[in-house]
Amino acid sequence: MSGRLLAQTLRWQRVRLIAVVLAGIGWGLLIPIIYGAFSDVVRDLVDSGAFPAELMNFGSGSLFTLPGAITLGLQHPLAIAMIGIFAVGASATAVAGERASGTLEVLLARPISRLTLYASILAALLITVLVVLVAILGGMIGGSALQGSTDEVDLGQMPLVVLNGFGLWAAFTTFGLAASVSFDRPGPAIGLSLAYLLANYFLEILGSLWTDAAWTQDYSLFHHFNPGGILTGDLQAGDLVIVLVAALVPIIYAIVIFPRRDLAAPA
Repeated sequence: MSGRLLAQTLRWQRVRLIAVVLAGIGWGLLIPIIYGAFSDVVRDLVDSGAFPAELMNFGSGSLFTLPGAITLGLQHPLAIAMIGIFAVGASATAVAGERASGTLEVLLARPISRLTLYASILAALLITVLVVLVAILGGMIGGSALQGSTDEVDLGQMPLVVLNGFGLWAAFTTFGLAASVSFDRPGPAIGLSLAYLLANYFLEILGSLWTDAAWTQDYSLFHHFNPGGILTGDLQAGDLVIVLVAALVPIIYAIVIFPRRDLAAPA
């Protein structure tokens, strides 16, 4: 891995990263506040029979408990969009964008191998994804402290939440970068990476809202990241294995494919 290329990649992302981190902290702060304001209302609606309990869930999260609200906040489209900026957008364009602009050849003309290029970009993107994830979780902890509700979660389990969440988003990041090294234009790489993310999200939401289709959740990577369960002491070791394997497979693919690719002249 090239430390210089790693640092340069992080510098290219710094303005966007700062903006997303600030937004992530703000979003995290809101979740405990929303939970405190609406959890009793949601519970009363379910108890009254006005709405089925299934419709009060969103993915694996809900507003019935603070851990459930934390899960909901991390599976909300806004949080996914924040992390997806780097896990999907930046990863899918990292190599294919350089290829389309004709600058990849200039970069590879330096004493740097393709594997070093790949490893450096991957490390930088994983760092940005981790920083955004930690920012959102940090906001949630801060919001819980402001609400005086930290006793509802086991904060000692937070490192496992970070590990599981990082594994989930590493899977999307490595997939996006694998797509990026496979195409000469960013369009197909972005489309494939986004489709992969949306397919997983669709299966998770479909299974949570439609009881007969609950089995679809098992095929979604999002379902294997349940911070609410971890914070209540219900860690499923299999979930960690699944997301980490999903992150490793695209890395193996990229390591095999990228060095073997012929780089045609850019259009």
